[in-house]
Amino acid sequence: MHPAPSVIVFTTFSGLGFGLMFWLGIDPTPPTGWVAFVFWLIAYVMGVGGLLASTFHLGRPERAIKAFSQWRSSWLSREGIAAVATLVVMALYGLGLVFFGSAWQPLGWLGAIGALATVFTTSMIYAQMKTIPRWNTKLTPAMFLSLSLAGGALLKGNVTMAVVLLAIAGVIQVVTWVQGDQAFANSGTTMATATGLGDIGKVRAFEPPHTGTNYLMREFIHVIGRKHSQKLRIISVLLAVVIPVILLLLPIGHWIALVAVISHIAGVLASRWLFFAEAEHVVGLYYGKR
Repeated sequence: MHPAPSVIVFTTFSGLGFGLMFWLGIDPTPPTGWVAFVFWLIAYVMGVGGLLASTFHLGRPERAIKAFSQWRSSWLSREGIAAVATLVVMALYGLGLVFFGSAWQPLGWLGAIGALATVFTTSMIYAQMKTIPRWNTKLTPAMFLSLSLAGGALLKGNVTMAVVLLAIAGVIQVVTWVQGDQAFANSGTTMATATGLGDIGKVRAFEPPHTGTNYLMREFIHVIGRKHSQKLRIISVLLAVVIPVILLLLPIGHWIALVAVISHIAGVLASRWLFFAEAEHVVGLYYGKR
């Protein structure tokens, strides 16, 4: 699929923001005062900023509010509801910590659950799409959640948890790539099954459906060279996992932690670009692109 910048920014930074909210919510000794204000500011800038970025990919952004009404059938609607509920609960929890020095812990736990629910609903927007076999797997939610928790722990400064979760996220990411490379072939979807003409003989495209490009070709048919894909995968893992883990194992300092965070964000952005660029939509069969 065409990797739209707005969706890459959305899935990367909202995941990090809500991941940080999770760790803030379950912290038995949460920060208070100005320290709490800084943590909440980072979490909300990333979480809310990511959600706002997603609206730029909509044809009519002013209609985004209507997405909330389809919660019975739409994971996008469920994501919006989960996100707003989490932001409200965590705002109340942060209010007590910043201005009153009080940890209203039940709100923190509820907000932490909401943060995970938000990331899960985001992942299910993609995981439920049977038309993209690479995404249509339980590994998609696992990848989103593991990166969110690892990035959140890194932002929170939970060094031990960050090292462990970064390693787990790296393994899940690699397994997702390996299995994803076979997903389209293993799905059994071909031009014959797509057209329903397989029973009468071998099906092939006689000529392109039309001479020019259209919306489907621009958005759902994006081909990336395997050589470039492999290089970008290595760069992604190095930046998102390996370098941050090495830095966290060094004597920790503010500058080292900052470099680890920047490296991780750059790696996740590269990984998320691949997530969209490598997605093979079955509509490509109609145009002879799969």
